Amino acid sequence: MSEEKEPFINPIDPEKIAENPGLLPYAHHAGSMPIKPEDEGKLKSRALRAMEYQTDVQLKQIYDQIQVLAVQAKAIQERKEISEMIYQCNLKFEPLIHHTYHLYQKESEYLLSLIAPEDWGRSKTSLVFLATIKLLSDHTWEIIKKSEHFTL
Repeated sequence: MSEEKEPFINPIDPEKIAENPGLLPYAHHAGSMPIKPEDEGKLKSRALRAMEYQTDVQLKQIYDQIQVLAVQAKAIQERKEISEMIYQCNLKFEPLIHHTYHLYQKESEYLLSLIAPEDWGRSKTSLVFLATIKLLSDHTWEIIKKSEHFTL
């Protein structure tokens, strides 16, 4: 009882059969997931918006850091200028670090004093109060309070 089987002949046209149907750019059977072509303009637009947002955030962070550095640089420059002014005046005592002093002007000369302007009492002085200052550990001076007569 040996039956010979006839060779199978596929009724579908061989040109319409894919050897690797998973690589087709479209669904190849009813249960396949639909494949929709993306709008290239939409893709580029989304990518461009995301790129612009990210770079704007990063640029703002850098700008904020620059602002902080500019404020710090201005404070250091001011400390340097007031320090140069003080070290040019006639110091009659040795200032101590982290102590507060008062800067006065008498004609064209600067004077460093331990006496605050409100502590002069009834005695009138010919000194013009400029600023209350503090000696820092790096031997620069920090301005604590300025008067309207003070200019660098």
